[in-house]
This record gives sequence, C-alpha cells and structure tokens, in this order.
Amino acid sequence: MSSFRGSIVPIVTPFKNGEVDYNSLSQLIEWQIASGSHGISVTGTTGEPSSLTITERKQVMKTACETVNGRVPFIPGTGSANHLETIELSRYAEQIGANAIMLIAPYYLRPSQEGLFQHFSQVASQVELPIILYNIPGRTAVNIAIDTVARLKEHHQNIIGVKESNKDFEHINRLLQRMGRDFCVYSGIELLCFPILAIGGAGYISATGNLLPTKVANLYNFVRDNKWQQAQDLHYEMMTLNDAIFLEINPVPVKTVLGMMGKISPEVRLPLSAVSEENNAKLRNIALQYQLIAEE
Repeated sequence: MSSFRGSIVPIVTPFKNGEVDYNSLSQLIEWQIASGSHGISVTGTTGEPSSLTITERKQVMKTACETVNGRVPFIPGTGSANHLETIELSRYAEQIGANAIMLIAPYYLRPSQEGLFQHFSQVASQVELPIILYNIPGRTAVNIAIDTVARLKEHHQNIIGVKESNKDFEHINRLLQRMGRDFCVYSGIELLCFPILAIGGAGYISATGNLLPTKVANLYNFVRDNKWQQAQDLHYEMMTLNDAIFLEINPVPVKTVLGMMGKISPEVRLPLSAVSEENNAKLRNIALQYQLIAEE
C-alpha cells in the first residue's frame, strides 16, 4: 500500500513584481510541514503551471524538493498539453529526487481514451517514479475512463493512483470497486474530501490546505484514528471556506487570502486577474471568520 496518504497540499506559486518568488515558496512549504501536512505538491492546477515557462517550472520543483528535503512526500505536477514537455518535466522530477509525480490529462486537446492511454503509457515507460493520474474534466474537457485507468495499471506498475477532481461521485465509487482500495484515489474537490475517505480513498489534494493546513490534515487524521464524528464535524466546519476559495477561479481567491495573511504577494499572471472588490470583501470577512487574519 502506498505511503502517499493524507493531505497532500497543492502549493500556490508566489509571484512578486511579475517574477516567481522562490523565497516565499520555501516559507510556505516550511509552514505546511510544521502545520502537519502529509505531503507537498507544486505546479498542479493551484500552482498556475501554464503561466510558468518550462525553466520556471523546473526551478519551482527544484526549490520545493530542496525545501521539503525528504521530510514528507514530494509529488510535483509534471503534466501539460504537450506530450514531449510532459516527459521532459517528469524525467526532471525524477532526477531531482521527487517521490512521485502527478500527470494531468492533457487539456484543450480533448484526446480519445486511446490517446490518453498512449500518452500516459509512454510517460510511465520513461520514469520509474510512482505516478498519480489527475482527472479534472472541468479543466480538460475529457474524463479519464475507469477502463483506461485499469488498462494503464495493468501495463504499468508505477501507476499507483488518481486524483479525482470529478463531481461524479458514482464514478469514484466504481473506480475504487474496480481498482481495489489499495489503489490510491485522492479527492481534488474540497467537498468530497471526507466522503472519499469514507469509501476508502487515500486522501486529498485540496487547495484549502494552503490556508488551513492543520485542520485539513486533521480531517485525514481523524478518519485514520476512527474518530468519525470529529471528522464529520470538521468537514462541515470547513465548508464555508471551501466554497469561498472558488468565488473566482482557483487559485485567485487562495492567493488573495494568503496575501491578507501576509504570507505572499497575492499576484497572479495574466490571463488570470485579481479578484473583484466585491469578492475581496467577502473573502476578508470569511478570513476573519476562520481567524486567518485579525480585525484591523
């Protein structure tokens, strides 16, 4: 059974004056580890990978890997819409010492299931690292079918799981039934983190962990320790914040609140833009509610 379980936090990529702020990135990771997060991921959706050059993506991965320094699993996102770039980034992650990689279904292209199989299969053949597939139909316009996951696992032992940012909970149930509960299924949807744990999931890769790392980690800890009532209570306690970070497209609200907390500059890169004044006010009120910031 994989050791990659619990709250694997998808860290934002901080920018300052238009450049990647590597110092703030390291500080965020230190805070996450000190707060009890079970793993660290970078350059996934929350990390704005399509806004980074390939050189920047590599440097973000390298900085994160060096900061983590083996204390928790490090699982960068190395996927893109470009097949050869995905292989290059995946090889680089292995070279610098990542523990696993996460591969998003290629976005924009809308490949067939055969295309998805061939893409993931070739990447899996190029590295020895464990691979977590990343299924996010709302961003990629393609769903990784259960048959495709099963076929990939049959051909490649290093394909160990799937991050499911898929609102079809029936799909996730049937995936676990087909693959077995030793296969690592992670929630990529905040409101499904607890339900996926309840049916045998391995954990979650939740943007909310950027803001409430200890509580997000404790949701898994409670389930692991059979403290189901505490886990259920925490699930509902975090729901308002879970909703708030999607007032606008991820990661804009998360970065906005991290900026309010003084953790980073809240910059994003175009074509993303800063939150509206109305949503900024809503986020400030919710940050106060969760005691992420103090009254001025």
